[in-house]
Formats: sequence, structure tokens, C-alpha cells
Amino acid sequence: MTSKFLRFLLAGAVVTMTSLWAQTSSAPAMHASSSASPAPSTTIATGTGTKIGTINIEQAVFGTNEGQRDFEALRKKLEPRQNELKAQNDELESLQKQLQTQGDKLNEDARANLVKQIETKKKSLDRSVQDFQEDGQNQQKEVFQRILQKMAPVIVKHAQESGFAMIVDTSNPWPQSPILWYGENGDITKAVVDLYNTQSGVPAPTPTGAATKPVTTPRPAAPKSTAPPK
Repeated sequence: MTSKFLRFLLAGAVVTMTSLWAQTSSAPAMHASSSASPAPSTTIATGTGTKIGTINIEQAVFGTNEGQRDFEALRKKLEPRQNELKAQNDELESLQKQLQTQGDKLNEDARANLVKQIETKKKSLDRSVQDFQEDGQNQQKEVFQRILQKMAPVIVKHAQESGFAMIVDTSNPWPQSPILWYGENGDITKAVVDLYNTQSGVPAPTPTGAATKPVTTPRPAAPKSTAPPK
């Protein structure tokens, strides 16, 4: 789910980032209200400097204190549904194991009833997993976009003050992105995260001894053969 979510998320993030940067070609524009609708432009504004910098937008958003706090809160919010799906999946696997080990000992009616239960529960689980994934992706995208929208002016201001002519996103590796190679000296990810944390005023999360894990969904049990034994 994680990689699928990030591809979907970053596709929207790039569009938003492009539109926001297009509105920040001058200093006054950087202070525009974050609630304003992004200009329908695909042109990235460039600065007057001479350097080209890089930023990993994905790492920047998830690395902020606000991002860690809000994504952890979302993970906890979705955890009960995740546990429900795991319980459904465990029940399905138990029925499939029963069919595999006892199918040849059941009479025709009992076996047909067990097969029907498996098919019904698998369809129900598949629908539940799909709904959970879509809902989780939408909520994660909402958090990501909200933070990114507030981060865009921070990136532009830092780039302008540091003499950068352009900042490119390195979230996706080549060949998924056109960036073949870049050095660490021009990367502003950590600087932007630090600036954003200072501006947001959100304190660093209390260490728990374990990193926040992305919300995942159980893989539905693979259907076993339901053909009657020969």
C-alpha cells in the first residue's frame, strides 16, 4: 500500500507544488493567503541566483514535527479498522484451511456450504480492503497536501535568500523522474524542515522507541482450490 499511496500522493503534490511556485515569482506573492486557489499554471518560477538545489518533498513533509504528529494521529485513527480487516482475513484463512484439510471428508452439501462461505467472505473482505485503502489514501493525501501548501513559501524564501535559481524535487528516483544524479551539497531538505518546524511552532514528537509505521492493509488470503477431490 505504501508505494502505491506515495505514487498517487506525489502525483498530486507535484501539481500543487508547481502551481504554488508559479505564484511566488516575487517576494510579495509569497505572503498570499494559503486558502487562495492555485493559479492554473504549469510553469515553475525560477529565482535570480545561479545555483540549482534539490529537495526531497516526501522526506520534508513527513520529516516535519507537524507531519510526524499528524500522520501518527491518522495511523492511530485507522488502526481499529485495520485490526478488523486482519480479523476478517484470519477467519477467511481458517475456513480455507478447513476446506483444504477436511474437504474430502465432508458430504456434498456440507462442502458446498463451506465453499459458499469462503466465496462470500472473500468478496466482503476484498470490498472492505479496497474501501479502507481508498479512505486511508485520501486522508493521508489531505494531510500531505495541507502541510505541503504551507511549506511551499518556506522553500521559495529559503531558495531566494540562498541564491538558488531553481529547486528540483528528488522524491522519485531516476528513471521515474528526469533527475539522473545530484550531490548532497545542494540539498535543502533538512534546512527547509528546520525552518518549517520553527515557523509552525509544533514541538518535536516524544520519542517512543519505534518509528511511526505507515498504515497497511492485510493481504486477502489467496483462494484455495474449491474443486471436489477426484
